[in-house]
Order: sequence, then structure tokens, then C-alpha cells
Amino acid sequence: MKTTGIWTDGADLIERRSEDVEPILEHVKDLRSIHSVGTSEMRHAAKFPRSVVEAYMAQKGVTLHDMMTDPKHFDSMLRDPDLAGFRIWQGRI
Repeated sequence: MKTTGIWTDGADLIERRSEDVEPILEHVKDLRSIHSVGTSEMRHAAKFPRSVVEAYMAQKGVTLHDMMTDPKHFDSMLRDPDLAGFRIWQGRI
């Protein structure tokens, strides 16, 4: 479930978005438990919710274009121990 809140703080407009990622984490755990990781030619490495990708982009100061054109960003996310719950295939990246 995603929620968005908007409020004002003087002249500033503040937006806060959040997402319950627990269902995605459970789905990933199920996929991992049945070894549903794709084929040797195309591994399903992870399932990152949009909110997690957006948080990474904000933290690193990168654009969506940067994310989609430079594989180092998804590699970084895949190697991040804090995001390990979103990993399906546990092999070496």
C-alpha cells in the first residue's frame, strides 16, 4: 500500500510518500524458497519496489536516466546488505 501526504510549512510545500513493502518482501521470500530465479542466461536477481529505487536515487543524487543507463547503480543496490531482503537470486553479481 502506498500513501502520500502533503502539507505546508510556511511558504514550503512538503510531500511525504511511503509504501508498505512487506508484501513484496514476502513474495521475494517465496520466490527464493522455490528457487524461482530464472535461467542461467537470465537471472531474476531482485524485485525492488519503486519507493526503494526512488530513495536510492534521492540518497545518491542520481536521475532515472542515470539509473537506467549506468549498471553500477543497480549493482550497488544488489550488493547493499540493507536491501538483501529484496534479492531473489543469491548468486554473485
